[in-house]
Amino acid sequence: MIGRVSAAPRAASEGSPNHLTIEQLAHESGMSVRNIRSHQARGLLPPPEVRLRVGYYGPEHVAQLRLIRELQEEGFNLGGIKRLLDDTHGTAERLLRFRDAFTAPLHDERTGTVTIAELARRFPMSAGEAEEAMAKAQKLGVFVARGDGVYAVPSPQLLSVAEEVVKRGISVAGALEILGLISKHCDAVSRALVNLFLRDVWKPFEEAGMPDERWPEVEESLARLRPMAAEALLTIFRQRMSGEVESAFGEITQPLSRERG
Repeated sequence: MIGRVSAAPRAASEGSPNHLTIEQLAHESGMSVRNIRSHQARGLLPPPEVRLRVGYYGPEHVAQLRLIRELQEEGFNLGGIKRLLDDTHGTAERLLRFRDAFTAPLHDERTGTVTIAELARRFPMSAGEAEEAMAKAQKLGVFVARGDGVYAVPSPQLLSVAEEVVKRGISVAGALEILGLISKHCDAVSRALVNLFLRDVWKPFEEAGMPDERWPEVEESLARLRPMAAEALLTIFRQRMSGEVESAFGEITQPLSRERG
């Protein structure tokens, strides 16, 4: 009878996690059918489970394709990806965990949105000042234009701090100037710190062949790197700020003491 399926293939399909055709796999993974076939030919993807001459794929295939895509986005060529995937120690996944640890935010702050009308209420300025300030704020990454007068705010907390500073008498232009200065110095410190980690921790580990027993040690170093760096920066800033305030206070009181004398 046409359309009848034998009991053996049906049993195999019911007990198997592989239920996706190659077209469905392409949709699920975000890759084209052509690329999937190419990856299979290169040995980057395990073969499908064949039932009644049809290949079926499952969650492991989807995960593998997503891993390949992530590694390509990180700049790995297919030859390098093949070597990583052939490594039985899970180096590919560990490298991506390193990437995530490097780029994950220190604090769980949700992004927000703000309209141009709301900004005008929170930061009163003339039209010319507002246009110049908005251009500088976008360049610094404080806002990201979405269109129709709506802006994404990557750090609502930073925006609130800026608003509080302006309420205390600091101009918007002055607040943005300080923000730019902080960003510039933080970029330099961050770059130096990452380079130090690569030189003193990662390179020796890599040269030693990345032994399994040392992965926890390296991962712990990375996990603690940014919190410790942030703590050190805040401590040093507090010390320097106290010194600058004391110096400024002396400049304020000196003329007053001469007048009274």
